[in-house]
This record gives sequence, C-alpha cells and structure tokens, in this order.
Amino acid sequence: MDATFWGRKRGVLVARDPHAKENLHVHELTQETPEEYRRARQELEALGYTLLGIVLDGKRGVREIFRDIPVQYCQFHQMKTVTKYLTRKPKTNAGWELRAITLTLARTTEAEFTKRLLGWRTRWDEFLSERTPCSCCKEKRWPYTHQRLRAAFRSLKTNLPFLFTYQKYPELHIPNTTNTLDGSFSHLKNQVANHRGKRPARRYKIIQELLRKKEGNN
Repeated sequence: MDATFWGRKRGVLVARDPHAKENLHVHELTQETPEEYRRARQELEALGYTLLGIVLDGKRGVREIFRDIPVQYCQFHQMKTVTKYLTRKPKTNAGWELRAITLTLARTTEAEFTKRLLGWRTRWDEFLSERTPCSCCKEKRWPYTHQRLRAAFRSLKTNLPFLFTYQKYPELHIPNTTNTLDGSFSHLKNQVANHRGKRPARRYKIIQELLRKKEGNN
C-alpha cells in the first residue's frame, strides 16, 4: 500500500495485490496520513478482503494501523533514505562503510545484517560521538559533528525489525519492496501529464480507471 502525488494537494492511495498484479483499492487524498491508510484498510475489509501482510514505505504512524499483521518495510525506500543522508558518494570512510552495508539489504539475512550494522556502530563509536564546538551552548550540548551519518544509522536501526519480515513468513510470499506499485505510479504520472487540461474531477475519474485495471489489460 502506498500513495503518490502530482502537485501539492493531488494524490491517490493504492492497495495492490502483488501476486495478481491488481489494484484492489484506490482513493483520492490531499495528504498522506495514517488515517488515510486506516480508511483504505476498513474499505478493503468491508469488501470481504483479509489482509495477511503488508508492504509499506515507512510513513510515520502508518505501521500502527497494521500492527496485527506482518509488516514489511520497503527495502528500496530504506536505501533511498540512507542515500538522502549520505549521498551516493559519502565524504567519510564511515559513510562509505554504512552505505555498503545498506546495499546488501536485498541479499542478506536479518541476523547477518544486524551483525554488520551493530559492528559498524561499535567500530565507529568514537567518530560518531565527535561534537562541533559552539559558542551558544555548553560543551555537553555541542551538536554532533556527523549528524547526517547518525541519522542514517538511526533510520536503519529503527526500521530493522521490519526490514526482513518477508523472510519470517515465507508461506505468505511477501515482497521486500513496493516496486510493483512504484512501476504503476510511473505509468500513471505519464498518463496524468497527457490529461493536464482536464478538470480535477474528470481527471480523477481517468486516474481511477487507469489504476483499477489489472496489469496487462488495455
């Protein structure tokens, strides 16, 4: 389940069956909030669907809506988050190492990834504890020198319990990313661009029709 936007206040939330490659639910939204995900779940269940597991992109507060089923955090979005903090070419050796560890997400196990991640934290503990002197506050409150590196690590550590859910429930065949939705979103935005002159209500009807088609249908 994921949302996509075109413009500041125009978007849709989509729930997709990754195995049937079919979108099961679509609704319009102006802001991506936990309540929008709650609405999607309630409407799906009202139609008789049973959610066995879900893949999400990590939007704050959304996991709580699905705490009673297995939740997989999208590994691709996790990599994007780390890249946002470190860039593709980190400026420090610690950054290069953390990025290299992150890039193994899709081809490792939770135990091995955890070992590497915590080993990295121990190895670079002194470096991560460095602070930059600041005249406006006391020494103990000086800002950390490598704040973006710390943020990248914190993101990985926070999401770690949800990064390998798909390995814990092999019988459910849970994908490890939301890529099946991201691909349809790219196609959608191209189509929306072709209908730029349409009124919002009419354009949304076109979007609904596009998203409700099973992949492979014309």
